Amino acid sequence: MRAVVVKSLGGPSQIEVIETPTPVPGPHEVLVRVAAAPLHPADFQAISGLYVQFGAAVETDQYGVGIDVAGTVEAVGTDVSTVAPGQTVIGLQERLDQRTACQAEYVVLEEWAVAPAPKDVPLTEAAGLPLNGTTAWQGLNALAVRPAGWTLITGAAGGVGRLAVQLATLQGRRVIAQARESDEKELRELGAVEFVSRDEPIGPAVRALVPGGVDGVLDAANIRAGAMDAVAHGGNYVSLLNGAPQARRDIETTNWAYRTDRSQLGILSGLAAAGLLSVTVADVIPLDEARSAHERNAAGGSRGLLVLTP
Repeated sequence: MRAVVVKSLGGPSQIEVIETPTPVPGPHEVLVRVAAAPLHPADFQAISGLYVQFGAAVETDQYGVGIDVAGTVEAVGTDVSTVAPGQTVIGLQERLDQRTACQAEYVVLEEWAVAPAPKDVPLTEAAGLPLNGTTAWQGLNALAVRPAGWTLITGAAGGVGRLAVQLATLQGRRVIAQARESDEKELRELGAVEFVSRDEPIGPAVRALVPGGVDGVLDAANIRAGAMDAVAHGGNYVSLLNGAPQARRDIETTNWAYRTDRSQLGILSGLAAAGLLSVTVADVIPLDEARSAHERNAAGGSRGLLVLTP
């Protein structure tokens, strides 16, 4: 099979598409024939060596690339009972030091990291649910915001932020979205009650809308202290990039990293199937063009996901 890998860490220039044996699932594993695998900022961090530098991955001679996927179950291990060959699924590959990963023709995933794909949703879009949806869901749950409380979501037009706006709205929260001015219309359509431009100082801009401050901030854009200035006394701040500043004014701060949860993947899939969650795809790119896709991913600026297809 073909797989996207790096053999030397350092950035998109190290990306290769190689021929390698198709992996065989172990007793509790699922072999997925990949239909779509999105690119994320985390991919750039991984291939640049940050995860090895900070101990999130072990040093090895080859790293598979890709964190989440949508595709069809090709084979299952002897002890797998929740999915079967022929079923379309979405899933996550948590390990960042596997020799091959989701950006490939096939990937092996743990059974507990796989859930049914949403019906009637293109797999290129469904593939964008696992990592971003799980991160948004769990980050919001880490915010102890009262029903109908104000939640500020920074980086609201990004992959995580966009899903967080939708999920927070479904949970009954009042959302203030922060992004580029050109994103305001779409974010309001997704459920944001108020909007602030990323070109404005965020604390004063938010407090002009909610003088007492918001109940919580999901800081997907890593604004840190500026975003905390928008939080009410006794509120909550969650960083998704390990960037929580020192707590003050009795604000509870949390650094949140996602964890795979099969039940949550299933709920996200169900919401997408019901038309309550959507993923924006900027471009679908052949697997053989992975290096140029990763260069685009590193440059940023895409309004939606870049998705590789074998």
